[in-house]
Amino acid sequence: MAELVYRPVVGLALTLFKAWDLKIDCKGSENIPRSGGAVLVSNHISYLDFIFDGLAALPQKRLVRFMAKESVFRHKISGPLMRGMKHIPVDRKNGEAAYQHALESLRAGEIVGVFPEATISQSFTLKSFKSGAARMAQEAGVPLIPMALWGTQRLWTKGHPRNFKRSHTPITIRVGEAIEASKDKYAGAITRQLRERCQELLEAAQRAYPVRPKDANDTWWMPAHLGGTAPTPEEVRAAEAR
Repeated sequence: MAELVYRPVVGLALTLFKAWDLKIDCKGSENIPRSGGAVLVSNHISYLDFIFDGLAALPQKRLVRFMAKESVFRHKISGPLMRGMKHIPVDRKNGEAAYQHALESLRAGEIVGVFPEATISQSFTLKSFKSGAARMAQEAGVPLIPMALWGTQRLWTKGHPRNFKRSHTPITIRVGEAIEASKDKYAGAITRQLRERCQELLEAAQRAYPVRPKDANDTWWMPAHLGGTAPTPEEVRAAEAR
């Protein structure tokens, strides 16, 4: 029943991508299993990341159920769509309910999408990972699929205006090989391994990205360590603490 909503939304997204003339470079989709449960884990640099993460699963004919903050489900437009696509609402005051919902989906053979940084990284570097993704994979007995996105921040991210004009923006997606979440292994160790792999994929996506800033006014989307003017992780933490 969910696919009566999900598939038309996917079709609309693909139509918009074509209208925006996005140049999407996706590699590694074959690492997403064609059947059975899995936890898809991605970096988070844009409000649109879940769309592109889901796009990477389409060649395997899979639809991803994403964990997203509950407020999105209360919105009059996005709410019915999110519920119709069987995404999973996360109430940060009661995370256990979302965790159990995700476990049920995984055990039912679904792919659950998780952003273990929890919020958008304004430095466009990897933040620390929460261990929930690893614990879910362990408890459900499913693999973790690491991935990384680059370029999505140029479309719509925190603190910057949306850019939905026909801009030929490249989007680079890299999906890595599965990581087994052994139940006899400490979840923190699996989380560190997962973050390291996502970091490798992020660096690969950045190296493959075909565009560099045009001028000094176009460096905001590049992290500081790559010569851009995005705030450093330390600057972001200091601003959040104020």
